[in-house]
Amino acid sequence: MTDPWARQPQQPGPPPPQFPPNAPQGSAPGTAPGYPPPPTDHEESSLPAKLKNFFSDPLSVVLAVVIVVALVFAGFLAVELYARNRADSVVAGVVECVVQDDAEASFGALPPFLLQHVSGHYTNIRIETAGNQVRDAQGMKVELDINDVRLEDSATSSGTVGSLLAHITWSAEGIKQTIQGAIPLVGSFVNGVTTNPSDGTIELEGALGSITARPQVVDGGIALQVQRVTGLGFTLPREAVQPALDAFTSELTQNYPMDIKADSVEVTDSGVVSQFSTRNATIPKQSQDPCFSGL
Repeated sequence: MTDPWARQPQQPGPPPPQFPPNAPQGSAPGTAPGYPPPPTDHEESSLPAKLKNFFSDPLSVVLAVVIVVALVFAGFLAVELYARNRADSVVAGVVECVVQDDAEASFGALPPFLLQHVSGHYTNIRIETAGNQVRDAQGMKVELDINDVRLEDSATSSGTVGSLLAHITWSAEGIKQTIQGAIPLVGSFVNGVTTNPSDGTIELEGALGSITARPQVVDGGIALQVQRVTGLGFTLPREAVQPALDAFTSELTQNYPMDIKADSVEVTDSGVVSQFSTRNATIPKQSQDPCFSGL
């Protein structure tokens, strides 16, 4: 009979865990062999301290401020360039519609265009046409300087223009081409144009004779006053020449928007140079002139 109080032999337990040969014997419990232990609470709390140390360094603060300022400036510059380019296109489109030629426009560098746009006050605008034509006048080029533009929509206008100055050059070849295609009777006789700066006249030359005329400012436009007709008396009386030239120049150089009028005209070696201007003018509304619909 077996004694119940006798001590039973102990069964062998599971073998102890074996560590890799290169594992540190002092590894903390709960960590995988061969890996660093997780950060302690002390190490996690050191991030604010690192930030504090970063901002306590003057050089680091300066670098951070410089980077932020550079990013803000880059964003402002991108918006400024986009808005300026868009405005240039809009204004050039208005001029192209009025003169019927390609044009380029640019706003003054200062103040920044965004500030001008927000206030609706544009200090200065420079416009230049391609020089192909102005309306039906071939070979005519316009350079415009516009100052103190204020966009203020009202019942009668879209705003005001403080001053507008236009320098217009018209080449002798352009005058010939325009007269040939625009003046009945006279145009058929003209095959060349010669300028005479010494006496301020131009000569319309033809195979049967010539017409000498002096460009002058008349009623806010440019007129060609006939001085003499040679060789055409038996085919074209002088009395028929002046009305034809008057109708031609009136159509080309009058009735511009914003009450733009001619100030002066001068004959040069290569053609005719004139100046047109207006001051304190109102910008037409779209209903008054469709060319201004984009403003």
